[in-house]
Amino acid sequence: MSSQLNSVIPVENTSPEIEKYEGIFHKDVIEGLNTFPKKLYSKYFYDPIGDRLFQDIMHMPEYYLTDCELEIFRTKTSELMDFITSDESDFDLIELGAGDALKSIHLLTYLSANNIPYTYMPIDISGNILAVLGDTLQREIPTLDIVPLEGEYFEMLDQAMKISQRRKVVLFLGGNIGNMNMDEAQLFCAEIRRKLNSGDIIIIGFDLKKNPQTVLSAYNDKTGITSAFNINLLNRINRELEGNFDTQYFQHYQSYDPISGACRSFLVSLTNQQVHIKGKSIFFKENELIDMEISQKYAPEEIQRMASLAGFQLLANIEDSKGWFVDSVWRVS
Repeated sequence: MSSQLNSVIPVENTSPEIEKYEGIFHKDVIEGLNTFPKKLYSKYFYDPIGDRLFQDIMHMPEYYLTDCELEIFRTKTSELMDFITSDESDFDLIELGAGDALKSIHLLTYLSANNIPYTYMPIDISGNILAVLGDTLQREIPTLDIVPLEGEYFEMLDQAMKISQRRKVVLFLGGNIGNMNMDEAQLFCAEIRRKLNSGDIIIIGFDLKKNPQTVLSAYNDKTGITSAFNINLLNRINRELEGNFDTQYFQHYQSYDPISGACRSFLVSLTNQQVHIKGKSIFFKENELIDMEISQKYAPEEIQRMASLAGFQLLANIEDSKGWFVDSVWRVS
């Protein structure tokens, strides 16, 4: 196969596209900060600074998720490939939220080394990350067919379904399913199922419930990287939406409920204050919270139930050696 590093879709990053994106970002921020409790959407964490901070988070010793899933993709690659290729037909490998493909690159390399015909379609909201990923993959796997897709998951999944009629294998790694509460995750999986065809496969990374302190430490590091990651969204609003957040008056707070499995990030207003965003005023009371992110943890039986309700057959839960994380393989039934 020849290398086909296509332009990131959309092909042209025109001023109208930038204005449209800024308009949606502005709308989401204003609406979120006028709800109760106040909320900002975690998808907006990932500007170039946020990308870099998240890379730092993934390399923290406390942040076990990266190492656990990386172990699966390094040591159980053949098992993953067996499920993916059991149909023996050509396929498109679509990765939702590809990032730097730290884990999936092991699978890509293994598939290519075994002369498996496929096209890799990484989807990410960050064009910056996709550009870096494209350069990396050209160096590491020069024969790889790659079609990067910049944008929201469902919109770009629709685009991927139109590009070819081949069977689809979807990767949703990193425990990103945990960025939704359970009801939202169930709806997300049902929508993925609606877009896929019989025989298509999805592999989802689930972080499992475990010692509560292990979970809490992963999201509340002593060096303050996670705090900086959350605070950066306020700085991004300042940079891109003419905001005037004074970040010294906001504090990161983390919680974990081991019964429900909900690990939540908040920013706490340390004083009564008024913030302006493109002429809109938002008032914060002292100790008022901004709900920033959820990182949901799962039990195996909850994963099975979610697959069944969404219309998938659970083929396997592939665990790391500690049993802390699984990549769950589902097939459209």
